[in-house]
Parts: sequence; C-alpha cells; structure tokens
Amino acid sequence: MEKMQKNIIYPKVSFWDITRAFWRGIRPQKWSLFFLLFLVLAINIISVITPLFYKQFFDVITLAQDKAQTAQSLIWIITQIAILHGIVWVLYRLHAVFTAGFQSSTMARLKQQSYDYLMKHSYGFFTNNFTGSMVQRVNRFARSFERISDQVFWDMFSLAIRVTSIIIIVYFINQWVALVILAWSVVFVAFNIFFSRWKIKYDLKVAEADSKATGYLSDTIANQNAVSLFAKFNFESQGYKNVTDAQAKITRFNWNLSAVIEAGQALLGFSIEFFLFYFTIKYWQQGLVTVGFFVLLQAYLINLIDQLWGFTRVIRNVYSAYADAKEMVEIMKLPHEIVDVLGAGDLAVKNGAIEFKKLQFSFNKTRKVLNNINLVIKPGEKVALIGPSGAGKTTFIKLLLRLYSPTSGQILIDGQDIQMVTQDSLRQNISMVPQDPVLFHRTLAENIGYGKPNTTKKEIERAAKLAHCHEFIKNLPFGLETFVGERGIKLSGGERQRVAIARAILKNAPILILDEATSSLDSHSEMLIQDALSNLMKNKTTIVIAHRLSTIQKMDRIVVIDGGKIIEEGGHSQLLQNEKSLYKKLWTLQAGGFLAEEDEDPASAESSDVAKEEVEEE
Repeated sequence: MEKMQKNIIYPKVSFWDITRAFWRGIRPQKWSLFFLLFLVLAINIISVITPLFYKQFFDVITLAQDKAQTAQSLIWIITQIAILHGIVWVLYRLHAVFTAGFQSSTMARLKQQSYDYLMKHSYGFFTNNFTGSMVQRVNRFARSFERISDQVFWDMFSLAIRVTSIIIIVYFINQWVALVILAWSVVFVAFNIFFSRWKIKYDLKVAEADSKATGYLSDTIANQNAVSLFAKFNFESQGYKNVTDAQAKITRFNWNLSAVIEAGQALLGFSIEFFLFYFTIKYWQQGLVTVGFFVLLQAYLINLIDQLWGFTRVIRNVYSAYADAKEMVEIMKLPHEIVDVLGAGDLAVKNGAIEFKKLQFSFNKTRKVLNNINLVIKPGEKVALIGPSGAGKTTFIKLLLRLYSPTSGQILIDGQDIQMVTQDSLRQNISMVPQDPVLFHRTLAENIGYGKPNTTKKEIERAAKLAHCHEFIKNLPFGLETFVGERGIKLSGGERQRVAIARAILKNAPILILDEATSSLDSHSEMLIQDALSNLMKNKTTIVIAHRLSTIQKMDRIVVIDGGKIIEEGGHSQLLQNEKSLYKKLWTLQAGGFLAEEDEDPASAESSDVAKEEVEEE
C-alpha cells in the first residue's frame, strides 16, 4: 500500500527494498563483509569451546588423588584457556579495525547514493518537503546501516552461532538437556520476534513524529526573522510544543511496551535456569554427568541468557533502524518526476530560437495554469513576459528549464524538443537571474564562479565589476573570499541580485532569463546594473519577466499573459495605442497613478481578481 505525505504518494517499502539499498553501498567492499563474518564465526566458536576446558578443570579437581600430578594437569588446562583467550583477543582487535573501515566507507557511500538520488528529484518534490526533514533522512539512512550491521554481526549472527554450538556440544553429553535448551531458545526468540514485529508500527510512528518535529524546528529556524517581525514567537513556540508533546506521547508508549517484553524475558530467564539444574541434578544422582558439567552448563546458561536477554533490544534496534532507513528508501524508490529519455543527446544551441507549440500545463491535472500557448522567439530577440500575478509567467519559465514537464505540447530550442535532450545540457545553455537569488554559504568568489567550471579569479573579478558587485565587495573584510552566510543572508537583497547577475555574466549562456532581475535594487543601483544587463543581453535570446514596466520599454516584443493565455503581444508603443489593451491599463496604473474606481471596467477588475491567485507557486 502506498503512503501519501505532503501531496506526494510514496511507494510501499519492504524489508528487501531496504536490504537491496544497503547492499548497493556494501557491494564495493563485499569481501570485507565476508572476512568480518568469518571473524565473528571464529570468535564465537572459540568462545563456546573455551568452557569445555573449565569443565575439564573441575572434573580433574573432583577426581584428583595425586595433588602434584593434578596441579600439572590444571596448569596445562589453564594454559590452553589462556591461549584460546589470546586468540579471541587478537580476532577481536582485527574485527574492530576492519569494522571501522568497512562501516565508515559504506556509510559514506550510502550518504552519497541517497544524496545523488534525492537531488535529482523535481522542483515540485522539494516544494512539498521540509529541508530539515530531508537532511535528517539522509543522515538517518547511513546511521541505520551502522546500527543494523552492529546488531546483525555482534548479536543476531553471534547468537545463532552460539546457540547452535552450545546445543551441539551439550547434545553429545546429554541429549535431553540439549533439547530443553533448544526448546527454551526457540520460545525465547519467537516471543521476542513476535512482540517486536507487532510493535514495529509504533516504532514507525516514533520515527515519523521525530521527522515532523525536526521539520517544524528547521522551518521556524529558517524563518526566524518572519517569526520576530510578525510577533509570532508564542504561536510558534506552542506549535513546536504540540509536535514535541505528540512525539513524547508516542515515545513514552513505545518505551512502556519495551518494559512489558523485558518482564516476559525475565520470567523465561529464571525459569530455564531452575528447570535445567533440576534435571541435571537427577542425572548427576544417576552418575550420568559430572560436577564439571554443572560448571559448563552454568557458563553456557549465563552466556545464553546474556545474549538472549539483549535480543529484545537487538530486535527493537533493528526495527527502529529499519524505520529510519525506510523513510529514505521511500524517496529512493519514488521515481524521478523529470527524467532524461533513453538515449537523450546534448542540446546544441547555435542560434537560440525558442518555440512554444500548443503548450498546456496543469497542476495535479486539475488546475490549468497555461492553456494552448503558441509563441516563437527569434534568435537574439528580447521578449518580455508581463501580466497579473498568477497569470502563469513563472510557470512558463519553469517549463522552459524543465523544472516541470508540460501536460501537453512542446518546447523547441533551435528545433530540438527539450524533452528529448539531457537536462544538464539544457540548463547549461540557459542563464537565469531570479527575483530572489539564493546563495550558498560559501565565499563570494565561489558563488559568482558557480556557473562556470574551472573559472579563474580574474574572470570572477571581471564579472563582479560588470555587475557592479565590486562597490560592496571592497567594503567586506575578506573581499571575494568573504563567506555570505546561509542562503546569502549576510548580503542585502540588492547585493544578492548583483551576485546573481555576475554569475550569469560569467556563465555567458546563449539564452538568458531575467526574472525581476532589478526588483531588489534602489534607483542608483538599478541605473548601474541596467548597463551591465544591456551588455549581458547582447547576442542572446532573452526572456524577461517584469512587473515594473518601465524596465521593459526597450524590449523587442512584449507578451501579455493573463489567465494562462497570451492575450496580446507587440512593442511598447504598439500596445499603448490599443485603448482596450491590458498592457496599457497596467502601464497607466504604474505611470499615472491608480485609476478611479468608476473608470475601472470589468476586464480590469477580472485581472485584479486573477492577481490574487499565485497559481504557479502551488
């Protein structure tokens, strides 16, 4: 059964799905895994054999007649015990060294594999998930492997070896005692497995509650400024309290269930000790077992009870780790929404012509955003997209960048369907300056040079000057080597936008998209950057999204979108000549002040209603 969460339907994940996901990380070191299993096997077999020498030790003492000769025998026995302990000590050290290398390398690969798959999910996927939750899932996935491998190697595998070895050894001494140990072990293990499997649904709820609390925490920390500005501290504090209280409630219930199973274990533990010694005493009366057998039996019982007592914890940890891994494997099983077709080639851009043919797009197949868009942009042409908020302008651009896939229709660049080329080659040929640039918490130089591999410092400095970044960079403590903070928070909105422009200048792609590229700039900064943008747009096919119409007067063509359709297009002067033009109404509003209510016709009112809906950001 598939699980729906935050508008995403996650596929069902089985135990074998998680095992296969782990195996992909293990496979490059599979021989290390087999060697570790061999070491665990050797350690446990030697550990089970060692108590036989203690049995022999006490049998020699009880049958001793010549103390001098007996002492020599005893010394030889404890020497053999010491040798066995020494071998186990060496094997343990080898296991520790190989485990450290094996687990750390495998965890790194698992993180890399989950990161690579996660980052190829679509723009829509990330808009429906908390960043903090995604970070937690990647880290939990790697840690869950560490926990499961520890439990499997040192608990489950070790337990299987020890129980099997002990039963075989005891069987050759007394069959009935061996059968009692076998029956008790089966009951103990079955009880633990049954109870733990029943309890897994609550372990999953604990993991989900933890993810929810982490996501809420991440969301509010990332928006701390908004919380302060809207005086919402008490509201958010109560919201966080609600999710942590819910987490505490399910966690407390889970821990109480664990206490129940421990009580059942204790009952089984002292029961087996009583019954085994009761039967063994009977056999001792009949001369069928020696005193040394009591010592052997006690050593085995202590070992088994210790191993089996922790079996509940082992099962609980395995299922808990399973629940942690499950959340990441759900994402790794979820098909990528935007994928390259088989045999997709690289986009070759010679002229930069763009054509939208019968393009339609709907969110969730229910809310139509773009309807039958037909538009041809000539090589080197500068086209502005304008219209009310919610008209579909941003979605238009996201489809061109293949952040979404169209419901129907085609987008062609130089006659090549962008669905048939690789996403990387498409985006390498497009530069974009977004309305709200988000920077990495890295240096300014790294952020500016992000769009061009192996760029030189000289090229970065030139791009920074062309974008007028040098005017604020010169006042920073470390210049281009200054870290900008998470999401570029140390810079103002205008400074971040200039960095984004410098990045686009350096990338120098044949197609350029400007999404309100000067919206965060003051008049002085805008004047400085307009020249840089003019140089940037030379010989490039350019699409500009603008609300401030004064910035697009010199565009070759202005395309007006409303209600998901192109309702008019033409040059600035041409559109102003049409009295019924929406462009003219918008221009009049910005250039001449607000129209009186009585002068506003129904068409303008309808546009105002559309502006209230930010459909493309659903």
